[in-house]
Amino acid sequence: MELPAWFEIATFVGLTVLLLADLAIVARRPHEPSIKEASLWVSFYVSLALIFGVLMLAFTNGTYATEFYAGWLTEYSLSVDNLFVFVIIMARFQVPRKFQQEALMIGIIIALVLRGIFILIGAVVIERFVWVFYIFGIFLIYTAINLVKHRGEDEDYEENAFIRRMRKVLPITKDYHGAKIRVTENGKKMWTPMIVVILALGTTDLIFALDSIPAIFGLTREPFIVFTANVFALMGLRQLYFLLGGLLKRLVYLSLGLAVILAFIGVKLILEALHENQLPFAGEREPLESIPEIPIWLSLSIILGVLVVATVASLVKTRGQFATAGPPDVDTETAKSVPTGGPEAAAAAEARIAEQNDPGKSAGQR
Repeated sequence: MELPAWFEIATFVGLTVLLLADLAIVARRPHEPSIKEASLWVSFYVSLALIFGVLMLAFTNGTYATEFYAGWLTEYSLSVDNLFVFVIIMARFQVPRKFQQEALMIGIIIALVLRGIFILIGAVVIERFVWVFYIFGIFLIYTAINLVKHRGEDEDYEENAFIRRMRKVLPITKDYHGAKIRVTENGKKMWTPMIVVILALGTTDLIFALDSIPAIFGLTREPFIVFTANVFALMGLRQLYFLLGGLLKRLVYLSLGLAVILAFIGVKLILEALHENQLPFAGEREPLESIPEIPIWLSLSIILGVLVVATVASLVKTRGQFATAGPPDVDTETAKSVPTGGPEAAAAAEARIAEQNDPGKSAGQR
């Protein structure tokens, strides 16, 4: 069954209007959201995603709706993992809290545009070369292994090459000028450090997309579902950043849960490639019916189950720790010691944030 064209158009128009409205609200009043404000916005975006899945069920079929929910859950959990790195970036560049919301919003919009390009390229490649699933599958399994290996590692911080280049090319002021990214200083047009923060957030998320886009293509081959799942996962991420606060430091097993999910989807991709039995050097071949395909309902059940287990286990492990609202406090020196280059970096950041905020550890142990 094809997705109705009017449904796709209406969705894109609605999401565009929503994102522009959100951007306008942030631009008019830069501030650090209260717990109540952040909670209402996160609830709104989560409810919107759930309603969208119901609309897909009503206007298309159960398979598309299940694929959307599975993709959205996967992307949302990976986006939560992004927050660990976002915390490090904000601390590394010492961004004032009242201006963090605008930086996050613009960074997320940049990420959406870049992900949209990735999705279009991925859809074209998969349509013509199914065997690319072997590459995607192996890459996801490799990423899952690295997520486990890099948990808690101490590594030297290094900005990605693009950000380093921007620092050399752009004339940047020493201090922030509110949320502005461009100012006139001593009669000369200058960029502020905010431009580097925004570019760091956007390009860091792009690195995450190298894992998340192949992962969701392992759950659905519909570009529309892939893109909408990404949009709904990233919308509300800004408010979630301020809402999770101290709870973020308690999600100590999130990266392990994500490693299991990515490994599972990697295996699923390889099984699908084996089932279709198409290789670039072997011509047209018959599908291998003996190779099982993992149904989407089972994928959704496993993803949801793993996330629940990882969350519950994390909360049990860190019981007794006091969770406060607002971004976790991370000192600049700690931020400088953590890399920001994708899911593996998030695993390292996750452990370092939890370690710094653990009241049971002494300064010497850190």
